[in-house]
Amino acid sequence: VRLMESGGGLVHPGGSLRLSCAASGLTSSSYYISWVRQPPGKGLEWVASIYHPSRNTWYADSVKRRFIIFRDNGPNIVYLQMNVLKSEDTALYYCATVEPFRISGGSWGQGTQVTVSS
Repeated sequence: VRLMESGGGLVHPGGSLRLSCAASGLTSSSYYISWVRQPPGKGLEWVASIYHPSRNTWYADSVKRRFIIFRDNGPNIVYLQMNVLKSEDTALYYCATVEPFRISGGSWGQGTQVTVSS
């Protein structure tokens, strides 16, 4: 399994950003794709998950109603739409094939940096 994140960058507080996770090599008919982040100097924090094929989603309380995880019908690309960004959202964002609320196991991408700053 290979996962590749993109879309990170610098954004002002209150702004929006969309991250993408391109997944390949997934052979199972059902799986989770999750976003996990690591703020500077801190540990990993699970952010959101989506389940294939049902598209059920789960969110951490800290991002609920601000972030949306979704996928297209075509290629295995999972997105994280991040709105009303705050400075505390600054982190290295990974996508991973981990279950909701988990931060270990599965396959991981290399991460994409999101910096929220004025």
